[in-house]
Amino acid sequence: MVVATTILVGMAETKTAKGPATFACLGLGSCIGIAILDPIAKVAGMVHVMLPEAFADRPIEKPGKFADTGVPHLISELEKLGAMKSRMKIAISGGAQVFKFGDGTASRMDIGNRNSTAVLAQLKSLGLHVVAQDIGGHNGRTMTFDSSTGEIRVKTVAQGEAQLCILR
Repeated sequence: MVVATTILVGMAETKTAKGPATFACLGLGSCIGIAILDPIAKVAGMVHVMLPEAFADRPIEKPGKFADTGVPHLISELEKLGAMKSRMKIAISGGAQVFKFGDGTASRMDIGNRNSTAVLAQLKSLGLHVVAQDIGGHNGRTMTFDSSTGEIRVKTVAQGEAQLCILR
């Protein structure tokens, strides 16, 4: 029996593995967890995106921090391990509006929605589509991903833990 390695994916981090691994993004509020699996190459990875786009006037120390750099970076890292875009299966979670500002109509402050939109746009621009998503709302989430089974689970305080999908 193969025991999967547990890989915690912290804010702005990108993690990948070849072979069995369990990934976890803890405390996804407005952030987005993106899980990708190439089931043929047995290559998987996850990124914990914090913001929709990098700041034009600042160097990018952690590409995983932003949707516009984190998505391409994760894809590139997976391809280095033998993954192919045409076989990638993707699930995303997070993007909640965990804080309300003023009357709640200030869309600029809804980072969760902006993150979701940016991540989906990045994936689409790369010719990739999402198999399953659990985004939006007002509750933070924890997302786990078992690359050996392809199972994605999402846990919230309000709704407990449930299977989102099987990436296969």
